[in-house]
Amino acid sequence: MAYSLKLKACELMSIKEIQEEIVSEFEMFEDWMQRYEYMIELGKDLPLIAEEYKTDDNIIKGCQSKVWVHADLEGEKLNFTADSDAIITKGIIAILIRAFSGQHPKDIMDADMSFIDEIGLKEHLSPTRANGLVSMIKQLKLYAVAYQTQLK
Repeated sequence: MAYSLKLKACELMSIKEIQEEIVSEFEMFEDWMQRYEYMIELGKDLPLIAEEYKTDDNIIKGCQSKVWVHADLEGEKLNFTADSDAIITKGIIAILIRAFSGQHPKDIMDADMSFIDEIGLKEHLSPTRANGLVSMIKQLKLYAVAYQTQLK
């Protein structure tokens, strides 16, 4: 299924259900080379951030590569777009956006991120990429906090 169709389907699923789906997709691959290839494919289908949002304000600090993320509140759901100048990093942010886009900010704030460990992502990244992953998660959750205050 194309990534954009998966995102649409994800809007009807909880974050936990999406995370479980991602874990089972990663379990289909026998080794990490196949998983990296899959992440690259996910990155190619990532909903790209509009050029006007590719600013220093939207760069995630703490990433070795450049990663831009933008969030929009539509109704009570938060939708993310992103881009990166590195293909693996683009795949990583695509996974996170798939889990969080189309979700309520409070659900994003409260989301358990153990699925990252379940797929073994952190342990298969270089230390700088692992730090970048943590920064990406932190930034997406900060967007959720900021938008949650608007909903109160």
